[in-house]
Amino acid sequence: MEDDGLHYVQYHSSKESIYLAAIRQLISNDLSEPYSIYVYRYFLYQWGDLCFLALDKEENMLGVVISKLEPHRGGPLRGYIAMLAVKKEHRGQGIATKLVRMAIDVMIERDADEIALETEVTNTAAMKLYERLGFLRSKRLHRYYLNGNSAFRFVLFVKESAYTSRLGYDDNEEEQEMNQIEMPPSA
Repeated sequence: MEDDGLHYVQYHSSKESIYLAAIRQLISNDLSEPYSIYVYRYFLYQWGDLCFLALDKEENMLGVVISKLEPHRGGPLRGYIAMLAVKKEHRGQGIATKLVRMAIDVMIERDADEIALETEVTNTAAMKLYERLGFLRSKRLHRYYLNGNSAFRFVLFVKESAYTSRLGYDDNEEEQEMNQIEMPPSA
């Protein structure tokens, strides 16, 4: 996909030798968590098709989003945005928004019920980005990161059933109660 001289590509394992070092470098520059090679491989080997890259004309990596999709605790099919990074000099150009939307779109195509992520409470730009995309703050996680910073968990409810189950309300609850009431025989 072309966009203002940039192109966006889906990660593919056949290009690991080209992309992995650049992904690690970009993320280690921007995120506070030190991730080992095994963390990257965990995501990229299983859900590489949910990871997207923003590249310039010379194939330099400007941004990356790394995601996964799997059942959450035996319940909803949950997408998870694990990492998002854009080079500082390219922020504010919509790259992060485009990358996250690409990941969300694929997760929705694959029937995700909800999509979650965490971000540091001090990262106001990221929080604004996620809120613009429809994510809601669901929880504050105290001292979540190794640097001691707290995080907010954000959730995007893709399906109404995921949202109502979080509230403890089932759309069919009322109908189920009505079916349990014994009606007197007709006269």
